[in-house]
Amino acid sequence: MKLNKIYPIATLLLCGLVKQGMAQTASKYDQHEAFAPLFYPAPGNEYRSAGGQPGPKYWQNAADYKLNVALDTAQHRISGSVVITYKNNSPDQLPFVWLQLDQNIYREDSRGTATVAATGDRFANRNFSKGFELKSVSLISNGKTIAANYLVNDTRMQIKLADAMKTGTSVQIKIDYTYTVPEYGTDRTGRLHTRNGWIYEIAQWYPRMAVYDDVLGWNNIPYLGASEFYLEYGNFDYNITAPANMLLYGSGELVNEAQVLSPAEISRLTKARNSDKAVIIRDSAEINKSAAKGNRTWHFVCKNSRDVAWAASGAFMWDAARINLPDGKKSLAQSLYPVEVAGQGAWGRSTEFVKGCIEHYSKEWFVYTYPVATNVAGIVGGMEYPGIVFCSSMSTKGGLWGVTSHEFGHNWFPMVVGSNERKYAWMDEGFNTFVNGLANQAFNKGEFNSPQSAQRMAPMAFSSGAEAIMNTPDVIGLNYNGVAAYFKPAMGLNLLRDHILGPERFQYAFREYIKRWAFKHPTPWDFFRSMENAGGEDLSWFWRGWFFNNWKLDQGIKNVQYVKNDPAQGALITIQNLEQLPMPVVIAVKEENGKTDTVRLPVEIWQRGNTWTFHYPSTSKLNKVVIDPDGSFPDINPANNTWKAEAGKPVPAGTTAASVLNQYLNAIGGTDKLNAVKDYSTEVEGDAQGTQISFKHKFKRPDKVWMEVFIPIIKLMARKLVINGDSVVVFRSGKQLPLSATDKALEKDKNQPFPELYFNTPANSVKLELAPLTEDINEVQTYVVSIATPAGALFRNYYDTKTGLKVRSVSLVGQEGAGGQEAVTDYADYRDVNGIKVPFKLKTTAGGFDTNMKVIKAEMNTGLSDDIFK
Repeated sequence: MKLNKIYPIATLLLCGLVKQGMAQTASKYDQHEAFAPLFYPAPGNEYRSAGGQPGPKYWQNAADYKLNVALDTAQHRISGSVVITYKNNSPDQLPFVWLQLDQNIYREDSRGTATVAATGDRFANRNFSKGFELKSVSLISNGKTIAANYLVNDTRMQIKLADAMKTGTSVQIKIDYTYTVPEYGTDRTGRLHTRNGWIYEIAQWYPRMAVYDDVLGWNNIPYLGASEFYLEYGNFDYNITAPANMLLYGSGELVNEAQVLSPAEISRLTKARNSDKAVIIRDSAEINKSAAKGNRTWHFVCKNSRDVAWAASGAFMWDAARINLPDGKKSLAQSLYPVEVAGQGAWGRSTEFVKGCIEHYSKEWFVYTYPVATNVAGIVGGMEYPGIVFCSSMSTKGGLWGVTSHEFGHNWFPMVVGSNERKYAWMDEGFNTFVNGLANQAFNKGEFNSPQSAQRMAPMAFSSGAEAIMNTPDVIGLNYNGVAAYFKPAMGLNLLRDHILGPERFQYAFREYIKRWAFKHPTPWDFFRSMENAGGEDLSWFWRGWFFNNWKLDQGIKNVQYVKNDPAQGALITIQNLEQLPMPVVIAVKEENGKTDTVRLPVEIWQRGNTWTFHYPSTSKLNKVVIDPDGSFPDINPANNTWKAEAGKPVPAGTTAASVLNQYLNAIGGTDKLNAVKDYSTEVEGDAQGTQISFKHKFKRPDKVWMEVFIPIIKLMARKLVINGDSVVVFRSGKQLPLSATDKALEKDKNQPFPELYFNTPANSVKLELAPLTEDINEVQTYVVSIATPAGALFRNYYDTKTGLKVRSVSLVGQEGAGGQEAVTDYADYRDVNGIKVPFKLKTTAGGFDTNMKVIKAEMNTGLSDDIFK
């Protein structure tokens, strides 16, 4: 599921994260704890081997489903029956069986409802239903049907059997049921009203068998919303009857095309199956034009699957293209979406995205296993099912690529590798987020690739609210769940791939894990053992620190000396590990004579203590030594990562903070032109980890500001600010915030159209301080100016010593912002707008997220109306 990634981003935009402390003077590191010899709680056995593969007696039960249901669009209800054939492959006798009734979460008396905070949260019910309304539950044996002895408890149902199931035997369960489709079903199922009718995204739509395994027996964690699913594999044969004007598609293969599609649609579909470009199967002109009356029944078959889902609407446009798989195999990529979101800036590229990501994942990891891959635009922000995914109809451009790639990535984790999502969200979300990053690099030459620095993400990964990855999703705080389940596990796999095992060993081991556990149920221990055995490395120190604990990383340079004080005889570089987590070390060295080198040290240097000195074969004095120059490690204190022979160049005599700001003002156009600007508007598009964010600013002299930050995919107005003279109003998620007089003054100070013009006016009493030494920022030598406004807003700005242009601005945590997170913004690509230079590319880092932004519109002196600021 995608949106667990988006909500942490929204939270950061709203609130920020707590700032981490500075360098530790005393190390917290203990090598005996980090490299303790005992890690695995039990040896391998005949079911799960010590080598990380299924043992010779590994087993799992199976469940086949035959469903016949009808969709009532007038009442938004589904009714029908399911016949489940459940086979006991375990060595145990089963006197009862358990099923999952996930629709019961939408009851007013459900545990899911009871466990929602009074303030509400993402998985809260917006409307209640009766859940599954069971008409009958029966057992079928030898052609006879008898009433079952069953008990329903919240989202679970137990059926007590007259005779215990023996090994190798099967039981057939028939359930007649109905339920009302929720409009918003915990962001996994629901319906969306469009101008051409409702879009139904149907999931968790039938009683499903719980898993009985060799680890816990019956897995019966109730469905509360945050935790996803753990399901048995089997074959599905299902019929759905719906109004004849509707287009309907589900998991697996449509086996009665001739009965439900028009000859024109079948002809176009045949063309699409042989085309690498999307072919329109149903266009906007054909929506609701069908002359068919009554109902149609759609028949699907999906083999060796853990679940099925489907979507239906009379509002769908439909396009499709061929997917080219390894070994000459083929599949079909297709997209269903309303006309409102068609076009190349949105869902008109969906099928291209589906094709691109599935071809990549099939080549890299395991061949896609379904005959069709369907992307559906609707109310669900992002949710995965075998062969079909639901993505927000609001998604566009890189955001649509990101959610599509993520949801289809789930067809590998957990659709192929069937881990227990109820307990270990990181085994599907984290693994998927990792492979998504590689797909971002590969698709269309990195069109939507937005690399993130692990170093800059460290404050997010190790915030004050951090929790261990090895927790169930229902236990982890909602604001940190996206980190614990998605970002941090993915970051760990990147460290494992790039710095611990290396790409070649990692790729082999990860593919081996997927191959071993395809269509089976691995535990975390199976993953750990498999990676260690196939990768050839004892990784217990890594699993212990990264997954079971919240150990932080802080590598630092202690000192640099020369052998016998002679650089020609080599340098002795001493480094430290100041926090609990050990990691390999990457060090960049630059010598005075221009020579550069990179030193890579293995994690074993930390086995005997927290300090390590190594010999570097220098030939001249060292200019600079940097730990982790590329920001690949989540170091919480990068300030101690760099040693310099000289801290920077002295600022030329006569240069002051005021003169630096004047140089900047002249560089962008001069004070006369800036003062002539009566109003100024910008529209900015941002991308944070594939999530599209819209920023809009409007300024009007002398004292009017309007600003909004909007996240389209979740229709969230993250922040809105309106300043009109003495009136200052701030909205967060649509709610107005109470503001003190100081808060209002801070908002005014932070939202100036041309801040340096305000800072450099003596009457405004802004304190300016120029650092005595220059500093290199992105290979540019800069002047560093610290700025403090009367209201307490603090900034540290960096200006190019040659051009005068601003390179970076850091919004600091001041006395009025305790608990906030510093935000860093880099500026580039200055362009002329009405004679004034405006940066059209910006990159903001806050709370560990990099947001890449570009200005799509900048206008001045357009005569903005005062009504905008009311």
